[in-house]
Amino acid sequence: MLINKELHQFLCSKTDELTEEWYATLDKNKKGVYGSTDPAEVKKLREQNHGFHVHFCSMFEKEEADFLIEFDEWIAEVTNDDAHLDTPLPSVIEEFFRTQIQYLDLVGQYTVANKDKVTLEQVAVWNKAIVETISKIIQEYTVKSTEAASRRWKKQEDLMDQISAPVIRLSENTALLPLVGEINSSRSEMMFENAMTQAMNFSISKLFIDISGVAVIDTMVANQIFQMISGLKLIGVETALSGISPVIAKTAVELGIDFKDIQVYSTLPQALK
Repeated sequence: MLINKELHQFLCSKTDELTEEWYATLDKNKKGVYGSTDPAEVKKLREQNHGFHVHFCSMFEKEEADFLIEFDEWIAEVTNDDAHLDTPLPSVIEEFFRTQIQYLDLVGQYTVANKDKVTLEQVAVWNKAIVETISKIIQEYTVKSTEAASRRWKKQEDLMDQISAPVIRLSENTALLPLVGEINSSRSEMMFENAMTQAMNFSISKLFIDISGVAVIDTMVANQIFQMISGLKLIGVETALSGISPVIAKTAVELGIDFKDIQVYSTLPQALK
């Protein structure tokens, strides 16, 4: 039987001590959250660690399903914490294993103090549960942390795409969209949405699109630009394309790209005249 009221009470009485011991023996030279010297971050880290112990002790009080549901809340909180996301995953896993040792030691202490009523079979069940539960927590943390890191990266990538394709107002009704770097499918979609939204917000009637900073133009890039121009035309925005270098012009001809229905200029100053 895993549930044991007396063991649960014993472990709960040790939660503060566990956090103090854990932080005192923590390698402060680690990268990320564990090496922080900021008082606010250290306080938060200690609170998160103590929260872990409060939840973990309840495995000896609650049914496994209920215990895991509640623990998911702690995992979700920590994996969405920027300080933990900036911490190498192996370092976090190492701390889980250090915590596992803490609990195995506490079970040993409890067993010695209650040797007359604790059987070896019970100790084996408790130790097995501790090891298996830590393993499940590590697995869940790894999954949730990876997902959170991916979301954060996507958010940063979207922000960079917006910054790298800004609509710059030139006058009351005209604006400039300078395109720089490599244009891939995800960036082109963001660029398209950004241009459409800002053109409407600024009540733009003409948008100059400068591609002199685009590293490579191929069929995909050309199609994306043409789609954007077509979309802008549908909302009443006239467009002019500048920055067509000899290299880009040659590539366009080789790819069969037709600019005949678009105002095209070799340089931005020519387009703005």
